[in-house]
Amino acid sequence: GHTEEVRGPGVVGEQPVLAPGESFQYTSGCPLKTSTGVMRGTYQMVTGNGAHFDVEIAPFALHEPYTVH
Repeated sequence: GHTEEVRGPGVVGEQPVLAPGESFQYTSGCPLKTSTGVMRGTYQMVTGNGAHFDVEIAPFALHEPYTVH
């Protein structure tokens, strides 16, 4: 399979600042050469005092609309 890695500041052009208990939701997409795929990864977070930590994004399935799986 083909793997593509994306790196960069922010999420879809935003760098949200979250207080404890808050969440952030967004919609994004990626081109697929097949009708199914998998996405996973990490987000690097920065605390108010500048400490960095990673948050793992568990693998999730990508499916082309209107196909049978």
